[in-house]
Amino acid sequence: MKSKVIYILSDSLGDTAEYVVKATAEQFKPNEYIMKKFSFVSSIEQVQVILEDARNVHALIIFTTVIDEVKDEIIRLSKFYNLLNYDILTPLMDKFEVFFDAKPINEPGIIRKLDETYFKKVEAIEFAVKYDDGKDPRGVKKADVVLLGISRTSKTPLSMYLAHKNLKVANIPLVPEVPVPREVFEIDKDKIIGLTTDPYKLNEIRIERIKALGLGNTNATYADMQRILEELEYADKIYKRIGCPVINVSNKAVEETANIITKIIQSKR
Repeated sequence: MKSKVIYILSDSLGDTAEYVVKATAEQFKPNEYIMKKFSFVSSIEQVQVILEDARNVHALIIFTTVIDEVKDEIIRLSKFYNLLNYDILTPLMDKFEVFFDAKPINEPGIIRKLDETYFKKVEAIEFAVKYDDGKDPRGVKKADVVLLGISRTSKTPLSMYLAHKNLKVANIPLVPEVPVPREVFEIDKDKIIGLTTDPYKLNEIRIERIKALGLGNTNATYADMQRILEELEYADKIYKRIGCPVINVSNKAVEETANIITKIIQSKR
């Protein structure tokens, strides 16, 4: 039986929604399910990317947010993509509004204790966003971990996942026509992780990406097998030059790859 997929979106960490979903879903054993949690969803653009992905697996959408425009977009796109969705927070908020005869202050994450660990996590997430996809190579020198890889090797998802483990991560895309930022060669190689993948798997992913973007041209250079092989070969040369560990992400979940990276970094320390 194929596992059902549940997407959890939250304007905070999403732990509350995760607990509720687990408690509910376990009542439907032996049906199998996969949960994907998206924390700190605070913009319409984030919702659009996540829901587009959810459409491909026809996921159930569970969300907790007090940001009205985010909630409205989740509901709108869920209907547009014909996805089941449920707002955990609003029905209870409505009851409390009547009970207290007062309006909620609608502050995201208000119940989370703002301790030192939480602040570090927020800082790490903000760092990952700021230094994602080579936006600012200077972040390489400030990072705990630097991820290198060609397009669609999970650099951004890994950066965000590791950020939730309080690691500051910068990632740099490797493109044969674009020089690698000099900062990459000026830092301790023990902080650098190279990402690679199976060319055939990558070919499939890129073709699907092109289709998802509505370009409709599966023969585009981006998904061309020869181009992919050239990019992988180029990346391999960079990794050998640096002397960094390389992880093949082909058949690994983000969580699995992130755990490998964490162990590598800890062993180097």
